[in-house]
Amino acid sequence: MKNRTKEKPSRPSKLTDTNTLFARLSVVPSLAGVMVFFIIPFMIIIFYSFVNNPINKDFVFLKNYATLLKNNAFLTAAKNTLLLSVSAVPLAVVLSLGLACMLDSKIPCKSFFRTSFLCPMMVPVASVVLIWQVLFHYNGTVNAVLVDMIAAQPVDWMKSSKCMIVVVLMFLWKNLGYNMILFLAALNNIPKDLDEVAELEGAGRIYRMIHIKLRYLSPTVLFVTILSLINSFKLFREVYLLTGDYPFEDLYLLQHFMNNTFRSLDYQKLSAAAILMSIVMIIIIGTLFILENKFGEDVEE
Repeated sequence: MKNRTKEKPSRPSKLTDTNTLFARLSVVPSLAGVMVFFIIPFMIIIFYSFVNNPINKDFVFLKNYATLLKNNAFLTAAKNTLLLSVSAVPLAVVLSLGLACMLDSKIPCKSFFRTSFLCPMMVPVASVVLIWQVLFHYNGTVNAVLVDMIAAQPVDWMKSSKCMIVVVLMFLWKNLGYNMILFLAALNNIPKDLDEVAELEGAGRIYRMIHIKLRYLSPTVLFVTILSLINSFKLFREVYLLTGDYPFEDLYLLQHFMNNTFRSLDYQKLSAAAILMSIVMIIIIGTLFILENKFGEDVEE
C-alpha cells in the first residue's frame, strides 16, 4: 500500500488578508453615513411617535397613532395620495410598456420618437409648473381650445374635482420616457429564438406578449412599478409649486400634511404619520416582490 501524505490546508496569504481588511475599511464610511443619516434618525422618529412630546418624553404608547387616525386632514391626505398612486402608477407602467413595444417593432422614425419621449426628463421642475399653469389656467390654452372646438364652459382645473387629472397627466408626461427606456432595454434581452419559435407554431402577438415577453419582463415591471410609486410620492414638489401649502381639497397630499405639521412643531403627530407611511410602503413593496417571485419562477428555471 502506498503511503498517503496528508495535505496541509493552505493558509491565506498576507496579500489576501490585506485585501480583506482594506475591503472592510472601505465599507466603514458608507455604513457610518447610513447609520448617521438614516438608521439613527429613523429610530428617533419611532421614539417620538410613542411619547407625548419631545421635551417631557412621557410614554403614551399608541395614543399618537389613534389621534392621527381620527385627524380629518390626515385621512384626506392619505385618501388623495392613495388615489393619486393607484391612478398614476398603473398608467405609467402600462403606457410605458406599450410605448416600448411600439418602438421595439419595425416602425419609421424610432429615434425621433425615443428622443421626444425623453425630452421631459431634461426640463426643470419650475419650467414644468410654468407650462402646466399656462395650459390649465382658467384662461389658459386647454380651456380656450375646448371653448372654440366644442363650445364647452371653461373649467378651473386646479380648483375643481378634475384637478387630479391634471396632476396625473403631469406625472405621466415626466416619467413615461424613462420607464420606456427601461422596458426597451429589457425587451432587447429577451431571447429572440423563443419568440420566433412561438410565432412559427402559430402563436399570436397577444399570446406571445403574455406568455413569453411578460414573464421575462417581470423583474423590470417590478422595478418600474416601485420607481413609479416612489416618483408618485415625489410629485409633491410640482403640486406645491402649483397650489401652495393649502391646495384644493382633492390635491391635499400626505406631503402637504407633513409639511404643515412640521411647521406647527407637532413632532409626535409627524412621527406617527411617517411610521404609518413607511409601514404601508414596506407592505406594498413586499407584496410586489412576492408576486414577481411567483410570476418569474419558471423563467429562472
